[in-house]
Amino acid sequence: MKFGIFLGPFHRVGENPTLAIERDLELVEWLDKLGFDEAWIGEHHSAGWEIISSPEVFIAAAAQRTSRIKLGTGVVSLPYHHPLMVANRMVQLDHMTYGRVLFGVGPGALPRRRIHDGHSSRVTAGAHGRILGIILRLFTETEPITYKSDWFELKEGLLQLRPYQRPYMHTAVASVQSPAGVTLAGKHGCSVLTITVPRDPSAGPSDLQGLWNIAEESAAEHGQTMNRDDWRLVLPCHLAETREEARNDARIGAGRYLRDYSEGTNGRKAVFDGPLDKVIDHMADNGSWIIGTPDDCIEAIEKLGEQSGGFGAFLVQTIDWAPREKMLHSYELMARYVMPHFQGSVLSTTASNQWAKERQDDLVSGRVRAIDRARQAYAERPA
Repeated sequence: MKFGIFLGPFHRVGENPTLAIERDLELVEWLDKLGFDEAWIGEHHSAGWEIISSPEVFIAAAAQRTSRIKLGTGVVSLPYHHPLMVANRMVQLDHMTYGRVLFGVGPGALPRRRIHDGHSSRVTAGAHGRILGIILRLFTETEPITYKSDWFELKEGLLQLRPYQRPYMHTAVASVQSPAGVTLAGKHGCSVLTITVPRDPSAGPSDLQGLWNIAEESAAEHGQTMNRDDWRLVLPCHLAETREEARNDARIGAGRYLRDYSEGTNGRKAVFDGPLDKVIDHMADNGSWIIGTPDDCIEAIEKLGEQSGGFGAFLVQTIDWAPREKMLHSYELMARYVMPHFQGSVLSTTASNQWAKERQDDLVSGRVRAIDRARQAYAERPA
């Protein structure tokens, strides 16, 4: 299993935005050192919380500070860009990062963007799939493409550069647990990035398996195949040595995030009407967020595997809800204890330790005999 982050980012309104972006870059550097696989960066133009407007610019800067971690757009809001420009920027990044770039796309989640840009939700949703199809053709075709729609026009479009990655640039379609995103992913054979959102507990758990079934049905209709190893699930997560410590680290920050952003800014239906300082307990207890110890995280990811039927990458939805040092430590705990559990990197050390425990008596007695022989040899040495 791969591990990474989905960086909106979420910074509370009222703090220094310059320092917030710098912390985001520092976080990606830290994840690179810890061995995380991916970091997906969002595109947002309004509402004050998610302040990165160009994931491509952020990725270019982050690539210079890192050496191994892959960097993805999470996401490029396709209806606000001409497809040729998007394709050109992504291919350039692909070369500049030597193939470390991931192309994530989506329609955009905040309605205010459409108001700013003067486009209706209907046009935005319809343009999303058409633009993705053109971009994928630009990535792979060597003949000029001409295409006209009610949203954009392309006259003999052709990329100067081919993607660095072969046979094609990795492309993911983001879906906020709706059929539209997975249907589009299946149509083009793209991977799926599922962003979980808080749900009313009375509605039961998210139908993750149902979403995947829709993706596979769509793929079959269009002669494509889907791979569960490329399916990414996104969930807020914060870890500490104890469950109580983890919840206290983010207690007030988590409450503000849910009330001020998710419900107050994004307009989502309220899922908890209790006190602000009890939000994190409610969300952790009903499984919407993973807040606790590394063992709690392992258990929650295994449960997600059962609900979904299997997935290939776990992404932490990064929320600036705890002190900086606490957040960095949370990722370190994930790298030290959670990631090895799912990646098999501690199987050999565990087996070696078990082998030694089972042969403890023989090993100890052999060591004692060796010491006795050494003493005897020393005593019998020539004068």
